[in-house]
Amino acid sequence: MELTRRRTLTLMASAAAIPLIGIGRRAFADDKIKIGFSQCTLNHPWRVAQTNVNKAYADANLKDVELVITDGNNDSGKQVSDIENLIAQGPKVLIVSPLTADALTPIVKQAMESGIAVVTLDRKVNTKVTCHIGALNLPIGAAAAAFLAKKLGNKGAIIELQGTAGASATTDRNKGFVDELAKTPDLKIVATQNCDYTRDKAVKFMEDMVQRFGEGEIQAVYAHNDEMALGAIQILEGAGRLKDVLVIGIDGQNNAIDAVAAGKLAATFTYPYVAPEGIEYAYKIAKGESVPEEVLLESVAITAENAKDMIGKGF
Repeated sequence: MELTRRRTLTLMASAAAIPLIGIGRRAFADDKIKIGFSQCTLNHPWRVAQTNVNKAYADANLKDVELVITDGNNDSGKQVSDIENLIAQGPKVLIVSPLTADALTPIVKQAMESGIAVVTLDRKVNTKVTCHIGALNLPIGAAAAAFLAKKLGNKGAIIELQGTAGASATTDRNKGFVDELAKTPDLKIVATQNCDYTRDKAVKFMEDMVQRFGEGEIQAVYAHNDEMALGAIQILEGAGRLKDVLVIGIDGQNNAIDAVAAGKLAATFTYPYVAPEGIEYAYKIAKGESVPEEVLLESVAITAENAKDMIGKGF
């Protein structure tokens, strides 16, 4: 992972808000390569970083590209409508970061069948695309389970904070974790909830959990992303129980790395936000270059041992 490069690009992008263009007649410039970018939501810092950094790279390096960005507002119906409108404008390439696989599959298939190349970022759909870019979530889930097993001596009760139901990342982060846990039968998930990758929903669920489970009855919280992990920390710390519970997250955002360094978060596993790789590969496709059907990005475990070296290298 090119951490220095990513940080530079993030700083380039952070000063400006993302311009979301309403799709209508002549949304694209006629004299430029047309690339549409359907983002599923901008309610999360990881999504903002993904969008901002791809846009910043295009602005700085791809002067012949017109990039149109839409925000699905965490609503599959809205994202499908966004893509329908983008397709109507005839882009050369369509970048899609899908909310859920099932809901987005038909419209992505339609785009491909109409001759528009599609690049999916992070989450997958259930149909063939030109190129998918992301990290593997199954191994991250397995690594999280193995980390907890080692820390807890293969015994304990875990609360799982899952992401959005139906999202490929959620499915794989759960499956990888559960399959690895099967190797340690005394390490069990005692409660789970889809909290949609948002901190506020994780906070509400954890408020119920600290009431349901008394002191010593929970040994760990596995959150599918850092926002939910930080929400869990907020509630556990407020209840005076954080010292007895290990919390781990995924994504590698800067405030989570800071929390690992401070001893509040046991670990986070980076999940690259696919920028600027998204626009880089879309541009290659638009220019007629061959690209692989899948591009795998690396994940790094951030724990107490390396957290200080990773401070400021997230998003």
